[in-house]
Amino acid sequence: MNLQRRRFLHLAAAAAALPVASRMAVAQAYPDRPVRVVVPYAPGGPTDVVTRLIAQKLSERSGKQFYVENIGGGGGNIAMGRVAKMAPDGYTLLMVNPSYVVNPTLYRDPPYRFEQDFDTVSLAVLTTLVIAVHPSVQARTLQELVALIKANPGTYSYASPGAGTPGHLVGEIFRVSLGLDLVHVPFNSAGLAVGSAVGGHTPICFASPSPAAQQVIEGKLRGLAVTSVARSQALPEVPTTAEAGYPAVAGDNWQGIIVPSGTPKAAIDFIHREIVEIMAFPDVKTRLAVLGFEPVASTPEEFARHAKAEFEKWAKVIRESNVKSE
Repeated sequence: MNLQRRRFLHLAAAAAALPVASRMAVAQAYPDRPVRVVVPYAPGGPTDVVTRLIAQKLSERSGKQFYVENIGGGGGNIAMGRVAKMAPDGYTLLMVNPSYVVNPTLYRDPPYRFEQDFDTVSLAVLTTLVIAVHPSVQARTLQELVALIKANPGTYSYASPGAGTPGHLVGEIFRVSLGLDLVHVPFNSAGLAVGSAVGGHTPICFASPSPAAQQVIEGKLRGLAVTSVARSQALPEVPTTAEAGYPAVAGDNWQGIIVPSGTPKAAIDFIHREIVEIMAFPDVKTRLAVLGFEPVASTPEEFARHAKAEFEKWAKVIRESNVKSE
C-alpha cells in the first residue's frame, strides 16, 4: 500500500469517527450550563406544579440549574410556537399537557406543527379530572347532577381551565353524550376555575385534583366523580365516572416533556434517564400521590405513540361537539 493511499484511508477513518466522537462529547458534557424548562401556562396549575418538582430534582442531580419559565397565553400556543423556533441544543425543554395535541385541531393556524416541530422525551405523569359541584347544588351523585341539569335547562354552567383543556373537552363529552343544556365557562387556569366553583359563581367544575382535591377534602366543593379508569389516590372515596354509570365520560390529563425537533439524542436520552429515576424516588411518588398524579416516565417512543392516540381522540371530540377556541 503506497503512502498516499494509507494517508487517504487514515483520513477517511478519522472523518467517520467524528460523529461518534461528537455524540460522546455531548453525552459527557450535557448539561454544561443552565437549562430552561418552559411551562406554557401561568404558575400554580398542574403543569407548573409537576414541572417545578422535576426541575428541582434535575438541578440537584446534575449540578446544573434547571429553571422554570412560565410563558402563558393562547391556550399554550404562545410558548409552544416560541419553543418550536428555538435552537435544538438540549438547553430548552417544554413541559406540555393535552393542549399540545388538541390545539392543532382546535385552532385555525397554530404556531407549530404537531409531530414535526418537536421531539418527544418522556410522558412524565398522568392525572385524572374531578367533576365537582358547589355544596349548594342539590346533587350528591353524578346521576343526581344529570337529573338536576335535565330538570332545569339553561340554569347550570361548568368551569374549566380554558378552551381546549381536558376539563373543557371532557365537559363537552358530558354535555353532548347526555344531551345536557350546560354552558361552558372557560378560565385562564385550573386554580381560577376551581375558585369560581368554590365561590358559587359557576356551580360545576371539571379540573385536575391538584387544585380541586383539597377543596373537596375541606368540604368547599363536593366531588361527584373522577374521569379516569381507576380512582384517584388523592380522593379515594370519589367514584369513577364508570362506577357512577357513565363510562363514556372519560379522559385523563397528563404532562410530558418535549424539545425542539433535531435536539441531540444524547440530551434526550439524558433527560429521559433522569425522569425515570426521579419518578421512582419515594418522596416524589408521595408528593405526586397527594396531588393526584401517577408517575409514568415513558420512553420517547411510547410518548410519541401516546400523543398520536390523544391527537386522534380529541380531534374527533372537537369535530363532533363543534368545539371552537374561545
